[in-house]
Amino acid sequence: MKVKIHREGTNILVILLLMLAVINASAWMFIRPAVIPIIFSCVSGVLYLLVLNFFRSPRRHFRGDSTDMVVSSVDGTVVALEEVYESECLHRKVIQLSVFMSVFNVHANWFPINGKVLLVRHHAGRFLSAYLPKASTDNERSTILLRAQNGQEILVRQIAGAVARRIVTYAEAGEDCCIDEQLGFIKFGSRVDIFLPLGTEVFVNIGDKTTGGITPVARLKPNNKEA
Repeated sequence: MKVKIHREGTNILVILLLMLAVINASAWMFIRPAVIPIIFSCVSGVLYLLVLNFFRSPRRHFRGDSTDMVVSSVDGTVVALEEVYESECLHRKVIQLSVFMSVFNVHANWFPINGKVLLVRHHAGRFLSAYLPKASTDNERSTILLRAQNGQEILVRQIAGAVARRIVTYAEAGEDCCIDEQLGFIKFGSRVDIFLPLGTEVFVNIGDKTTGGITPVARLKPNNKEA
């Protein structure tokens, strides 16, 4: 599994490196005793490595049978799995599967199915903790409606958290989507909800860990409707 730095982090990493370089250079030039600049340098190094780790972008390929398969969109922990009424796009009861990402997780988001993008919609909102149930409707979020190859529709919702302040969505209405492709990125702590049709076979439980683009989380029921 090859890893590179995500394009969303390039400018942040460059700016942070320059800021830390100026701070540490000033500390070494003007502050004594030497132990203080040493502490500055150590803290700066740890901080930079944490941010660098956050923006890693693994290249992933799902190797299983993708027919009717739903794969996790993100790395993280399953925090919600319940039947709810989705009122924005689907207007029916569905299964909500939510995965929370900490600042230590990869924050790239993958398409959970092979199919087609029907709708992309961004909503401004609050920045409550992504753990809270009402974050799904109150927080800044992007909604992506997808149609699977078997004709069933599922909804993906990128949700900003208490720390996150920017959601990036690459998905565009009308384009094809693939499990191996990224649909977007959320910066610094967040959550992704997937809304599945009732009757979908779910493979995960609350508390389970998932890997975006790799972990099968559900299988859609066969559908005779045309995509």
